[in-house]
Amino acid sequence: MRRGGLATVKVLVTGSAGQLGRDVVAVLGRDEAVELLAADHRTLAIDDPVAVASSMDAFRPDVVIHCAAMTDVDRCEREPALAQAVNATGTANVARATVAARSHLVYVSTDYVFDGRSCRPYTETDQPNPISVYGRTKLAGERACPPEATVVRTSWLSGVHGANFVTAILKLADSPGELRIVDDQRGSPTCTADLADALVALANDRRPGRFHVTNAGEASRYELAREVVARFGGDPDRVRPIATAELDPLRPAARPAYSVLDNSAFVAAGYRALPDWRDGLARLLVGLEGRGG
Repeated sequence: MRRGGLATVKVLVTGSAGQLGRDVVAVLGRDEAVELLAADHRTLAIDDPVAVASSMDAFRPDVVIHCAAMTDVDRCEREPALAQAVNATGTANVARATVAARSHLVYVSTDYVFDGRSCRPYTETDQPNPISVYGRTKLAGERACPPEATVVRTSWLSGVHGANFVTAILKLADSPGELRIVDDQRGSPTCTADLADALVALANDRRPGRFHVTNAGEASRYELAREVVARFGGDPDRVRPIATAELDPLRPAARPAYSVLDNSAFVAAGYRALPDWRDGLARLLVGLEGRGG
């Protein structure tokens, strides 16, 4: 990263123990010009405004990449007060502290700010209309960011670290019988390693504005599951399509039926489009295999 004629850039990463945060930290760790403070929920409780302000004042980062979030969509629905405290209030605390420290904020948001009723990929100018607690609290986080911040919406994240849809399918694939996966939810599966590179590039440029950043292409959950099983040497025909309404038990939180994000603004700003989701998935599976699943 660069900062005028200074030798180093100070970067704070929140949520550094999460699957995205760990990949962001890995990218930054390869840059000798970066002085990094990696903070997880144990070292920085973002719902505590005093703790956030104190940490920011002590470190005085040039850039804050805010990955910390409550991302368990169903838990958010069951515990809305906690989701509000972390995703909305916590982000507001970070945003205020970055303004006070004159730091640039990069905030990671979600496709779940949309209701899923579109029949074309969502652009940054489309009106948000979240249908879940998770989506509403993440949108509140967006609105708490200062105008000069970078807001990045992404979708369907999977990485080598932590639990996600891909690792869940791999575990199910080890059991006999068919895998019943919904075929009426479509999005853009995104590899956290690819997103991490994009976040660091935007942070490096202190690029203000809102950007949709995902791996290219789209798939249903069913199509993604078939691809995971096939690439891991299994029989994709074990995966059977069902409607969301057929899930047993039904999930507490509503999901947008269609939440593909249009990445045109990101590319028009001079950044390279992320690879196709199948390419990201292939590299992710290699990484998971190398870690023993």
